[in-house]
Amino acid sequence: MSSTLPTSKSLRMVVLSSTTTTFPNTCERMNLHPMHEVNYGAYFDKTQNGIVGPVKLVGGDDQEKDLQANRWTYKVGLHGIEKRLYEEDTRYNRKWQRLNLPTNRMFVWYKTTFEAPLGNDPVVLDLLGLGKGIAWVNGFNIGRYWPSYPASDDGCSDTCDYRGAYTNSKCLTGCGQPSQRWYHVPRSVLRADNNLLVLFEEFGGDPTNVKVQTVTVGKAYGNAYEGNKLEISCQGGNVISEIRFASFGDPKGTFGSFETGSCESPNSKSIVETACLGKESCSIDASEMTFEPSGCKTPTKRLAVEAIC
Repeated sequence: MSSTLPTSKSLRMVVLSSTTTTFPNTCERMNLHPMHEVNYGAYFDKTQNGIVGPVKLVGGDDQEKDLQANRWTYKVGLHGIEKRLYEEDTRYNRKWQRLNLPTNRMFVWYKTTFEAPLGNDPVVLDLLGLGKGIAWVNGFNIGRYWPSYPASDDGCSDTCDYRGAYTNSKCLTGCGQPSQRWYHVPRSVLRADNNLLVLFEEFGGDPTNVKVQTVTVGKAYGNAYEGNKLEISCQGGNVISEIRFASFGDPKGTFGSFETGSCESPNSKSIVETACLGKESCSIDASEMTFEPSGCKTPTKRLAVEAIC
């Protein structure tokens, strides 16, 4: 299945004011509990990690502060989440600022508002350009995002055959791309106007690149080996209006780039058009009984179809 993104809106962000605390000069004689030993399981929040003492602060003019007898505490979670900064009605609204929007900086809260796209097409956030973090729309948690982590550039191919033994390098797609770029926003959480988008960015990115988009499925693809059924369908009540490609035999290529191979059943396209045109979905047997002999000498034939909705 292929998707197009015809509608896109850029957003104007504001950022939460932040403060930085600096120790006088140096921090000496620290004992650190190793943080890599246990990082999962029940009661993880009670595991001793980080500074367990003793600690001595040393400032200018030989000033010293011994913190060995001090009581050390810590807590898990984020202060901003505890204060529910992602909600519209929060007493921390006055701490957001519009000027000098920081970009490519770690641990920053951003927020903006947007209008809901018209129509009934699914709505998504295009978060390419951000690092890693969490997104909320009108207080609804859209989920965690990580578009800055791409897949390996190696291993993808224009051809693919799922037959035979499976390996983790078989039929790879999306090389060099993030595992996810678009994040679905349910229309049930949207209003016509003044929808609140809040981001907590952990790695650093540029929120001015964020866009609100709609997804319209304009094409449908199908591929089935001999002896199986091929099912093609359109979304949103649309019907199949054109069969752009259909071949039963040994078609080459993959979705979006099908080509006729060295042999095919001569009536492949007309048979698929008869079965599918004007319908929201259709099902076709990939067999010579349906398409007549193809003349292919390959042991296994396949049916490839590209349809327009």
